[in-house]
Amino acid sequence: MPVSLALYQPDIPQNTGTLIRLAACLDFDLHIIRPTGFPFSDRHLKRAGLDYAEVAKVTEHNSFEAFEEWRAGTEKRLVLLTTKAENSAYETRFGSDDILMVGRESAGVPDSVAAKADLSIRIPMAAGLRSINVAIAAALMLGEAKRQTDGFDTLS
Repeated sequence: MPVSLALYQPDIPQNTGTLIRLAACLDFDLHIIRPTGFPFSDRHLKRAGLDYAEVAKVTEHNSFEAFEEWRAGTEKRLVLLTTKAENSAYETRFGSDDILMVGRESAGVPDSVAAKADLSIRIPMAAGLRSINVAIAAALMLGEAKRQTDGFDTLS
């Protein structure tokens, strides 16, 4: 089972589209946790994800509670990418059952959601800067997680 990605209430359709395309190209499951900050329908999904939306494995969850209910039936570790974390992402050992989660572009995740994460990590960056674009941060961490878990072996 490859590493997967969860988007917590995404605000920006272009970032979501980018991550849908990445999910198709790198063959990982993408979980969208509602509500979204933009109309999220098949029509908008196709526009945001181009023709990759039909190939990507996207699961929608109506709320974080619904996502957590689904996750409770799995043995997946929830790894939150956040600027508030102490742990460097590059000192983390990823497992193939990990779900990496990124927060809303405008606000991250609420403390109640962060508390549910099994691990919180941050990407080291230059002092005084706020954050990296959520799609870029997710791509960096998915690449590292897939590298560590031999997740590229099945790709050509």
